[in-house]
Amino acid sequence: MTMARLISALLFAVLLAGCQAFPGHSEQDGSLSEGELLESERVSIAAGDDELKAAIEGDTPSDDTTVLDDAIEPSLKSQAARARERLEQPTEESVDGDEVAHDLWSRLRSQFAMDLTLDNARIEQQLNWYVKHPQYIDRVAKRARRYLYHIVTEVEARDLPGEFALLPVVESAFDPFAYSHGRAAGLWQFIPSTGRVYDLNQSWWHDQRRDVLSATSGALEYLDALSSRFDGNYLLGLASYNSGAGTVGRAIRRNEARGLPTDYWALDLPRETRAYVPKLIAISKIIQDPEAYGITLPPIPDEPYFEVVDTGSQIDLAQAADLASVDIEEIYLLNPAYNRWATSPEGPHRLLVPVKNAEQFRKGLEGLDPEMRVSWKNYKVRSGDSLIKIARQFGTTPDVIKQVNHMRSNLIRVDQRLLIPTSTKGNNAYALSANERLKDKQAAVGRRADGTRIEHLVQRGDTFWDIARDHNVSVRQLAKWNGMAPGDPLMPGRKLVIWSKDAQTQQLAMASRRGSSDMVRKVGYRVRKGDSLARIANRFNVNVRDIASWNSLDINNYLQPGQSLVLYVDIRRSP
Repeated sequence: MTMARLISALLFAVLLAGCQAFPGHSEQDGSLSEGELLESERVSIAAGDDELKAAIEGDTPSDDTTVLDDAIEPSLKSQAARARERLEQPTEESVDGDEVAHDLWSRLRSQFAMDLTLDNARIEQQLNWYVKHPQYIDRVAKRARRYLYHIVTEVEARDLPGEFALLPVVESAFDPFAYSHGRAAGLWQFIPSTGRVYDLNQSWWHDQRRDVLSATSGALEYLDALSSRFDGNYLLGLASYNSGAGTVGRAIRRNEARGLPTDYWALDLPRETRAYVPKLIAISKIIQDPEAYGITLPPIPDEPYFEVVDTGSQIDLAQAADLASVDIEEIYLLNPAYNRWATSPEGPHRLLVPVKNAEQFRKGLEGLDPEMRVSWKNYKVRSGDSLIKIARQFGTTPDVIKQVNHMRSNLIRVDQRLLIPTSTKGNNAYALSANERLKDKQAAVGRRADGTRIEHLVQRGDTFWDIARDHNVSVRQLAKWNGMAPGDPLMPGRKLVIWSKDAQTQQLAMASRRGSSDMVRKVGYRVRKGDSLARIANRFNVNVRDIASWNSLDINNYLQPGQSLVLYVDIRRSP
């Protein structure tokens, strides 16, 4: 056994012992601090206006439910937003119900194994919400059509209840790009630590928590292990998937000590977990008998939607789309793990493509030299260059450049030649890449925001809390605007977009409108050892008295290392 597999096995044992985090939520297992309680609420990524309105009015499946946050006016939708709509658009494989000889819904119903005759107030509450929102069921079912055949097949192969195949409805609304404030990602909402146990690795290139094949396998394996821990009790296994086996185990022991029942319905569990299982039972009831609830399910043929094609090496996703004769959005929706314009150079070297395009794609790969599957830029290092600067210029990372050029350090020299992987098409062609999805989100926020848009360059020692406080916004808002979770690490050099409500920023914006508003940026600066107001002012081409005014400082007092300063910098004059 390799060291990596040994570590994974040990972590898995810890998970089942209840001391590790759980896939869909904050990295905790038990009581939450006040800050964690504020940030533990689920957020998904693709709701329509009706769901947003329902959330605002409190008409949701349960009090703890929040919805996805991309409700955008149709007339203002960007290319990335329109690309996402492919999730819900009919495909060539979609047919009228009468023409479906073998319907996947029927096959799924035959695998149901849980007691769907249960009827209590918690199930009824969830059921009523779904019935009141048939358009939500329709939208989620259309998103599911790419993935559901594979999931149902995997559930069947493991002899698990068919209801488990519907868990992505509860976790992510079948949005493969869903990301929660608890740092959970993908259809099955794995958090980083649990993902690593199941080899769902994350890198600049990809996040396998969003990989349809790997994440489905990991989630079902985890659900099976959790249910086995509780003697095959599927309700307790599901509750553990949501809040951790340790949380459920402690609730059972508390009831045992009091002589109370220890079934799921009797346990004192976190509010979200109390609603979690009822949501799955409610949606399963509807799938079991949609006519009884006035629901019409979009038909899904009981046949594979995609095939897995071995690419053998890294490949540009736009090039792959051309070889397969499909839109690049289809490639991203079937392969949502990829963050960038290409597959990961370290693998896995495979792509999911629609069944009808698979053979054409294989033949196209056979006729393409592996060296031509990614474009390369031969770059000559100039005076003043650094790996970070070059990486930003070409939309990559220093580690990628080092890896490609077999470099052991960040040292480079003038006139040195570097090979840099680049995309074959412009950024707009990759509308569902991580960068373009984030730009789309920020553009949508900008149209609704009442603050001033600024960019903050992260300094060593910065925290979400400090930055949010400086700009009079919440930590949750700040993280959300930048496609992050509050628990994500802040790396020095990263730019954060902020819609600041700070009074000084608003005054600056008013003044800027009289001049050049997009030439001034509000930046945070962390005082270093040896810094003085004069030295900082000289570095950023600003006035000492302005720095003092912006930060309510006495210019006669010394600065302290680690002290936070706010600077308003003209980017035309800054270094």
